[in-house]
Amino acid sequence: MLTNRRKDALVAAVLVAPFLAIYLLVFVWPTIQMFGISFTDAGLIGSGEWVGLDNYARLDSDPRFRTAAWNTAYFVLLTVLPGTIIALLIALGVSRLKGRLQAAILALFFLPYILPVSVVYLIWDWVLNFQFGIAMHILDLFGIDRIPIFKTREWFMPAVGVVTIWWTAGFSILLFLAGLRAIPAEIYEAAAMDNSTRWTTFRRITWPLLWPVTTLVFTIQLIAQLKIFDQVYLFSTGGRPNDNMVLVYYVFQRAFQQDQGGRAAAVAVTLFVLVVVVSVLQFQLLRLAGGRK
Repeated sequence: MLTNRRKDALVAAVLVAPFLAIYLLVFVWPTIQMFGISFTDAGLIGSGEWVGLDNYARLDSDPRFRTAAWNTAYFVLLTVLPGTIIALLIALGVSRLKGRLQAAILALFFLPYILPVSVVYLIWDWVLNFQFGIAMHILDLFGIDRIPIFKTREWFMPAVGVVTIWWTAGFSILLFLAGLRAIPAEIYEAAAMDNSTRWTTFRRITWPLLWPVTTLVFTIQLIAQLKIFDQVYLFSTGGRPNDNMVLVYYVFQRAFQQDQGGRAAAVAVTLFVLVVVVSVLQFQLLRLAGGRK
């Protein structure tokens, strides 16, 4: 028995070793390096002199960092909770369909998720572009003045939020559908025998049993939207990127446009810690809320 355990442990170690080596090389080591660089005045390439906490201290007095932090928080509010609710509602509707119709509707909702961000940008630029967008021509038909959505600060983040929800909802819908299908049909049959209404069934059965999936979807969306960059970068082209700054965009500017690797690393570390802390806290809060149901 001891020999078999040793063999099993050896086989497990051999199988895990390649993944562990890649993980340490691609994630852990660069993360350690990022923390180290954040305490220096290094450029994008090469080492720098030790400056201690200066890079972190300068963040509070940097107006662009404050703009980036506010825009990131605003974007999270616009997308995470609304996106989770919309995905849940769509999943509830799709779950009532059957056969090929259900597969076709589900495919329509999931299709945007597999598109690269550049294609998503082109699609919505054709729709909302101030000069040739389809939506602008519709406004012309009704005699409404055109709106430069991606060139106006008030419209930019809500518009990108709508695009992001449309783009990412498919994966959340699949997770909710998997959760709905995991609920035993016998529970719904028992509720029907008790003449339970649809709302009561949802509130007393579906929602509590679906809470772990809801927590997972919310956590995934929160982490993803805190790291928003691609959509903001592309839709800001030709507009006012400094007004639409988000934290990852700020890191990109500092590192690749201004050759300030140390300051960029400090922002990256701040975002890394923020993502970890916020994700853990909200996951624990959601789990506690689910335990009280």
